[in-house]
Amino acid sequence: MNKVILIVLDGLRYDVARTCLGYMEGLVAAGRADVRKLTCELPAMSRPLYETLLTGRKPVDHGVVSNGVVRRSVGDNLFARVRAQGGVTAAAAYHWVSELYVSCPFDRYRDRILVDGTGDITHGVFYWDDAYPDSHLFADAEWLIRSKSPDFLLLHPMNVDDAGHKHGGDSIGYRNAARMQGDLLARHVPAWVEAGYSVIVTADHGMGDDGNHAGPTPEETEVPFYTVGFRIEKAALLQQIQIVGLVCRLMDLDPGDMPAFGGTVERL
Repeated sequence: MNKVILIVLDGLRYDVARTCLGYMEGLVAAGRADVRKLTCELPAMSRPLYETLLTGRKPVDHGVVSNGVVRRSVGDNLFARVRAQGGVTAAAAYHWVSELYVSCPFDRYRDRILVDGTGDITHGVFYWDDAYPDSHLFADAEWLIRSKSPDFLLLHPMNVDDAGHKHGGDSIGYRNAARMQGDLLARHVPAWVEAGYSVIVTADHGMGDDGNHAGPTPEETEVPFYTVGFRIEKAALLQQIQIVGLVCRLMDLDPGDMPAFGGTVERL
C-alpha cells in the first residue's frame, strides 16, 4: 500500500498561500511539486468541510452543514476505507476530527491520545485549543510517523485560521501565521517524502478580510492544492469532493461509494 499524508492548513486562502508558503513555492518552481486553485464547498466552514474532505460528499449531502452539528460521521470515509483494506491510519488534528471518526462528544482526558484504536482511526493526537502551537502539532505528526508508520495520516493545524479570526484575512498577523506554517512544512516534508510518502497540502476554506468565513466570496472559498512528488493532469477539473478519490488512487485502494478520481496522475 502506497503511503499518503494529507495536510489541511485550516483557514488558509489561496492568494496568501501563494505569497507566504515559500518552501512549497520553491518545490513548484523546481518541478518537484504542483499547485492549483481549488474552490471549497459551501458553507465554507470547518466541521462541514472536514467531513467533505474525508468522505467526498458535499455538506448539503452528508448533513454536517454547520459547526454546531456535533455527531459522528455517517457512511463511508477515507479512514475507514484504508482500515478496511488492511492499512494503518493516523491523525494529528483538531478534536472535531475525533468527534467525527472516533467518538462523540470529545472527552479531552479520554480522547486526546489514541493508540491502537479499533475504529476508523488507528492512532491519533487531538487538540481543542485553537491556539495550540502548530509547531507542537507538527511534532505530534512526526511522532506518529516515526513510531506508528501509518499508511494514511491527516495533519490539521489551526493557527492560520485562529490568526485570521483575530486579525482578518488581509493582515500581517494572518500572513505571518501562514509563513510559520510554510517554515514547518520546510522542516518536516522533505523527510516524509524521503520516507516514501506522497504529500498533499490544501485547506478546508479560506478567510475573509473581515476575519470570518462561511459564504461564497473568493477570499472565503478559494484554497490552495499542492501535490508533492506527483501531479495530476492540468486538464483535470479537481473538486474538493474528489480528494478522497485521489488519495485512494495514490494508495491503490478501492474508493467504494466515495467519488473516484478519473484523471491522470504523473509521478515527479
